[in-house]
Amino acid sequence: MAALRTLHCPPGCDVCLYGPMSEQTILILNGPNLNLLGTREPAVYGHETLADVEALCREEAARHGLEVEFLQSNHEGTLVDALHAARGTHAGVVFNPGAYTHTSIALADAVSGIELPVIEVHISNVHAREAFRHHSFISPVARSIVIGAGTNGYRLGIAQLAHLLTEE
Repeated sequence: MAALRTLHCPPGCDVCLYGPMSEQTILILNGPNLNLLGTREPAVYGHETLADVEALCREEAARHGLEVEFLQSNHEGTLVDALHAARGTHAGVVFNPGAYTHTSIALADAVSGIELPVIEVHISNVHAREAFRHHSFISPVARSIVIGAGTNGYRLGIAQLAHLLTEE
């Protein structure tokens, strides 16, 4: 894990994916190409940047007494590792798997295997887009799904996760 920490954390990071977290910390996990938010197809994904999404997530989580760990990766294995690391260190996950939604059995298995509530989020309405985007390997193993609400879907996903956490 130290090698991954070096690759994905800023120098001096002491509160991150590969360090200790409280049970009131949630993971906001973003898949491929979400680092391009704000510039990639703004008619589909809007003008907000990933930094804007992170700020929105931190604000919403704080309203529910939760802390946020925020991670984006274009690499499937890194996303799998992040999900595995969340087990036992995070209360739950809000996950936008991006295009891996439609292709990754490995991510579906990771979501299923971590035994945490996972909320699947998609900025666009994937069902109003190309046919290949209509199938999700993640949806059958997610606790809830938010689709087509723009970046506000992250806010809705966090609120739903907070609701689920109070039920448990």
